Amino acid sequence: MSLRTNALAAVASLTVVALAIGAPLARQAEAQTALQTAIFAGGCFWSEEKAFDDVPGVRSAVSGFVGGHTANPTYVQVVRGGTGHMEAVQVTFDPRVVSYRTLVDRYWRTIDPTDPNGQFCDQGPSYRSAVFATAAQRADAVASRDAAMRVLRKSFTTPVVGAQRFWPAGEEHQNYAKRHAASYQAYRIGCRRPERLRAIWGDAAVS
Repeated sequence: MSLRTNALAAVASLTVVALAIGAPLARQAEAQTALQTAIFAGGCFWSEEKAFDDVPGVRSAVSGFVGGHTANPTYVQVVRGGTGHMEAVQVTFDPRVVSYRTLVDRYWRTIDPTDPNGQFCDQGPSYRSAVFATAAQRADAVASRDAAMRVLRKSFTTPVVGAQRFWPAGEEHQNYAKRHAASYQAYRIGCRRPERLRAIWGDAAVS
C-alpha cells in the first residue's frame, strides 16, 4: 500500500471519528440553543421558584432580582430598598415540551394580581409583581393576563413590561423550599399563602 493510500485511509478514519464525536455534540448544542427563558416577579422568590421548579419542560428555576438600577445587587441591598429591584424567578424551559403561554398562565395562579404593593405578608417595592417579557413573548403575556382577568372579573395591577437584566440571588436562596423544607413551610403557613391563593383562584391556585 502506497504512502498516499495510507494517508487517505488515515484521513478517512479520522473523519469517521470526528463525525461520531461531532454528532452528539451538535445535538447537544441544538438542544441548548432551543432553550428559552421567562422572568416573573411575584413576591417571595422562594415561592415563585417552587411553583415552576418541577413543571415538565422546565430545566431550571433560579431566584434573583430584576427591574432595578444597581448592578449585581445583594439580597440585603434589595430588601432595604433603593435599588429598584423586585424579587423574581428566571425560568429556563424547553418550548418543545412546555410553551411560554403555559408558564405565564401558571404564573397568575401563584400570585394575587390585584395587589400593587406586594404579595401576601411580603409588602414593599421589592415584593411587587410583574411579568418581564421579551418582544416575542409580549403578545402571549398580554393575552394570558386578559384571559385571567376575565376569569377573576377584576382588573389586575400586575404589569407586563419589557425584559430586563436578571441577577441571580446568592446560593443560600436557591432551591430554598427543597433544601430548607421546614423553614419554608413555616413561612408559607405564617403568610397564609395557601388559603389566600385558594380564596382568589379556587382549585386552580398554585401555592
